[in-house]
Amino acid sequence: MPADLAVIGLGPYGLPLAQAAVAAGIPTLGYTTGPETGPLSPAELRRMLSRGFRPATDPAGLGRVRTAVICAPTPRGVDGGLDLSQVEAAARTLAARLRPHTTVILESPVRPGTTEDFLRPLLEKGSGLRAGRDFHLAYAPSRVDPGNRDHTPANTPKVIGGLTPACTESAAAFYSRLTDKVVRARGPREAETVQLLETNFRHVNIALVNEMAALCHDLGVDLWDVIRCAETKPFGFQAFRPGPGVGGHGVPQDLTGHAGRPLRMVELAQQVNGRMPQYVVQRAAALLNEHGKSARGARVLLLGVTYKADLADQQGTPAHEVAIRLMELGASVSYHDPHVASWSVLDRPVPRADSLYEAAADADLTILLQQHRTYDMQGLSVKAQLLLDTRGATPTGAAHRL
Repeated sequence: MPADLAVIGLGPYGLPLAQAAVAAGIPTLGYTTGPETGPLSPAELRRMLSRGFRPATDPAGLGRVRTAVICAPTPRGVDGGLDLSQVEAAARTLAARLRPHTTVILESPVRPGTTEDFLRPLLEKGSGLRAGRDFHLAYAPSRVDPGNRDHTPANTPKVIGGLTPACTESAAAFYSRLTDKVVRARGPREAETVQLLETNFRHVNIALVNEMAALCHDLGVDLWDVIRCAETKPFGFQAFRPGPGVGGHGVPQDLTGHAGRPLRMVELAQQVNGRMPQYVVQRAAALLNEHGKSARGARVLLLGVTYKADLADQQGTPAHEVAIRLMELGASVSYHDPHVASWSVLDRPVPRADSLYEAAADADLTILLQQHRTYDMQGLSVKAQLLLDTRGATPTGAAHRL
């Protein structure tokens, strides 16, 4: 069966799209742009293959689909901006095989203007075709929340902004096969800015509660109780919770140097969130000191080293910096994570605890960095000599909470 859709980039954005497409009965070709491929269990891969998914290393198949969606990752580069090298590679590969009447959609997180000013010239030059006349071009922000069982591609509205009204409608026709609701933006720049706003909204609000965590600790106030009470307000408030830092693939953008208008609030949020691993280590050292122990030589167990609960993804996880700073203080660091079989920091393997309760009982300090579903926090709070909970997962009074 020939593929109807090509998903270019099978990382955190492309893989969920490919899964949703084959679940909707759309024959899908998956083409990787680099080493990053999302985690798939053998059972999941077999299920996708049985429904019409075809992984491909030969780009020839890209010229035989009606819709091509570029989902290449755009990590932060050495200059602090988004690295578009994988988007560029995907565009060049697709352009050489692009046929008239194909719908091309970009889902990668990018700055406003990228679809028109960066992607469009690559596609037109490589294909000899003109966007908006010979093929459709649109942007649709990826709204993936890995591990979220309540909000799936099917029940999450999809925003689309096309180069022309016809481009928008062509992209809308495709996404209407996957989702219950399609929202049409005025154009690709508006759709790109939707992604920008949504990502920055998350980071700014996490920064606020992270600062509140430090303030409440200094004041002797239970922040977690404050949040519990505040989220009962039915309007004007949305609950966010603090943590040891912010990870994941959604990179906040302050647009410094872009149109001469930096987003000062986002810059500050990045600074606040970036300081959280250091704050966690400061709290850890203070706790050890209060109990007559020095960080130097202390046995510290880190629980959960992924960026999000119940996932194996370590992209941007604050656990790395927490481990590095503890090691710099002379602590002996080990870890436990049911989703991570081995873990290295600064190219050195970190010892993995096989028996969770025994390791917690043996450690001078246990730090919960990520609350995986399998962790029994009540049991851990009893077994651990000293427990620092950065996620507010333990019962009140059972541990020291961030």
